Amino acid sequence: MAFVRNSYDGRAKGRLKEIHYKFEVINSKGMKKIMAMVVVLLISATTFAQKFAYVDMEFILGKLPQYAEAQKQLDKVADSWQKDVEARMKTVDDMYKQFQAEQVLMTDPMKQQKIKEIEGKEKEVKEFQKSKFGPNGELFKKRQELIKPIQDKIYDEIQKYAVAKGYDFILDRSSGPTMLYASDRLNKSEDILSALGISLKPDTK
Repeated sequence: MAFVRNSYDGRAKGRLKEIHYKFEVINSKGMKKIMAMVVVLLISATTFAQKFAYVDMEFILGKLPQYAEAQKQLDKVADSWQKDVEARMKTVDDMYKQFQAEQVLMTDPMKQQKIKEIEGKEKEVKEFQKSKFGPNGELFKKRQELIKPIQDKIYDEIQKYAVAKGYDFILDRSSGPTMLYASDRLNKSEDILSALGISLKPDTK
């Protein structure tokens, strides 16, 4: 019955470490490939004087109070659900320990019934965990609810900035294709923050 503790250690305890969300502008492999192709096209098209710049979304998000508040809310919700998962898993573990202590007094049918009961309880815990922390679970939906409005607001400002300044492309340095080199003069993150109403002090760069 070591599956009880292994499942718990492998899935439940490590879950909070996965809740430190990175804001992903491009979150699919297909889109990353497309963005990589865009970079190649940008390099090959420099002779046509196309203008491009980049922003650092992690830097921008780190300066937005509303994003910090959203993260705080998500962490609070995740912590509550994680404690619930741990409590449920402890119940399963206690059931297993009790079974180990009493199985010498049980008949084979009784043992099979108890094992079935423990496995059923463990399955319930896994399903609960998945419903909260799974790819389409409640935490994902809550993150979309809190983060998407912030994301959309930044996108709108980037689009306005690109049109106003005549940029053909604006890339994200923190997501998508890797930039081997980028001149600081092309970094427009602070301009976007300014458009969002965030004023930076000299020592916050």
